[in-house]
Amino acid sequence: MLAAHDGARDDRVAVVVEAVDARGYAVAPRFLDARTVAGLRARALSLEADGLLAPAGIGRGPQRIERAAIRGDRIRWLGDPGNDAVEKSLHEALEALRLAFNRELALGLFEFEGHYALYAPGAGYARHRDRFHDDDARLLSVVLYLNGRWRAHDGGLLRLHRENDRAVDVLPIGGTLVAFLADRFEHEVLPARRSRLSVTGWFRRRA
Repeated sequence: MLAAHDGARDDRVAVVVEAVDARGYAVAPRFLDARTVAGLRARALSLEADGLLAPAGIGRGPQRIERAAIRGDRIRWLGDPGNDAVEKSLHEALEALRLAFNRELALGLFEFEGHYALYAPGAGYARHRDRFHDDDARLLSVVLYLNGRWRAHDGGLLRLHRENDRAVDVLPIGGTLVAFLADRFEHEVLPARRSRLSVTGWFRRRA
């Protein structure tokens, strides 16, 4: 059981850590407040309007390829939040998660690498795991949704595949955070009927 901490954010963090400890994944609605989510959404849309989102690739180094039929999102990597208030709020929430996972589960998480991701209508990401074949540094995958007024008929589900069990489908409602062990769960992004926004990334241990 997690140690007691004060504040609503600590409570939300505790729920995520306990769920990952119990079953390997967590789905946490309203992990971030609506104002921060709206600010991050505006930032992602501004990057898109300025042409600063680039097609995502598969693999890395010489093996990296762009194949929209497999992975159709456009991304922009997160940097130092600097004086950007909403990105600082995101950074603080993610750092609280990192520290809690290390304190309670001794995961040895060292850093977060992540990006804004935009899936245009009809785009998706085929079933995969978030681990490179020659690198096991990624321990925990994290997705934070930025979509406003998302409904079931909009589609865009995240589908987590559990071994010998039914898949878990997550609707990408703004403010919802999903965290799962990167080596355990194959997952996919199903196509949506409207643009789908998130911050997506991984907590890594030292190489």
